[in-house]
Amino acid sequence: MLVLVVGASGAGKDTLIEAAQTTLDGDGRFRFVRRVVTRPVIEGGEKHESVTDEEFDRRAEAGHLALQWRAHGLRYGLPGSIARDLDAGRVVVANVSRATVPQLSSRFRVHVVEVTAPTEVRARRISERGREDADDLARRLARAILLPLPVERDTIVNTGTVAEGAAQLVAVLNRAAEHALQA
Repeated sequence: MLVLVVGASGAGKDTLIEAAQTTLDGDGRFRFVRRVVTRPVIEGGEKHESVTDEEFDRRAEAGHLALQWRAHGLRYGLPGSIARDLDAGRVVVANVSRATVPQLSSRFRVHVVEVTAPTEVRARRISERGREDADDLARRLARAILLPLPVERDTIVNTGTVAEGAAQLVAVLNRAAEHALQA
């Protein structure tokens, strides 16, 4: 099963994914995907594979990306290797744009985890990252993409501690692993 972690900028997706990955380290039932992004790696930011636009194009043309999309002036992709992990029965966890859910759900069995937080919390978190100016911050806060229905989903309201949010995500992932075994 492909577990798609989605949510607005500043909701805390990357933080919860990283904490869940640490908790589940060594559990072969799970694979946490590292996105390919045309953005340099920033200390304390998302752990992604940074590539140039040219390298991104090469990978896309060679069929090495299972999915690609654009958001916030950047290009994002998921590695094609996720198909092998899914075929092997693993739960693959990926941070994706909400706009990609229809395309992915048409190709894979998916479960969506939507991470949310109040606007003021998201604004503070985005501001603390120090990557966006005031206009970019306002655009990120205003961006709204509704999830298509029907899609299996859970929602995590991420206003507590990282440990609390991560525990909720780990519980969802463990349920997904159980469902994957039954499929």
